[in-house]
Amino acid sequence: MEMKSVCAVVTGGASGLGEATVRRIVGYGGKAVIFDVNEEVGNQLVQELGDDRVLFRKTDVTSPVEVEANVADAVKAFGTINAAVNCAGIATPGKVVTKGGPMALDRFERVIQVNLIGTFNVLRVAAAAMEANEPNEDGERGVIINTASVAAFEGQIGQAA
Repeated sequence: MEMKSVCAVVTGGASGLGEATVRRIVGYGGKAVIFDVNEEVGNQLVQELGDDRVLFRKTDVTSPVEVEANVADAVKAFGTINAAVNCAGIATPGKVVTKGGPMALDRFERVIQVNLIGTFNVLRVAAAAMEANEPNEDGERGVIINTASVAAFEGQIGQAA
């Protein structure tokens, strides 16, 4: 897939790896739709890079309703999406057990919801949208890229999730 023909949804696109991904796509002539919860930073990025190439949609990746609506909005705005890059992720450091007792389960659950369920939520909806695309000359309808922290492979103190 040629970068100039990319129209990608980028989760966590307002900062970090997601922001760098948005900048790279736009820098090579593609378009990006930022899915992030940080409206201020997301909108600043749109102003900087141009609203003809970048859209921001406040999106909680764990919400099926928000993801479905915002993917549909991305397709409506740009005519298609042919890429999804999942960069959204959180960490809630804390030891499993401390002198004060066990870590609150809701902290663990939130990390799993965003990092795992949220990633799957976006890829399933994006894949459904890409299914409607005409194949390009290489037979591709789209591509999905899921990123992860090195913490996914190397355990770190305080990051059980």
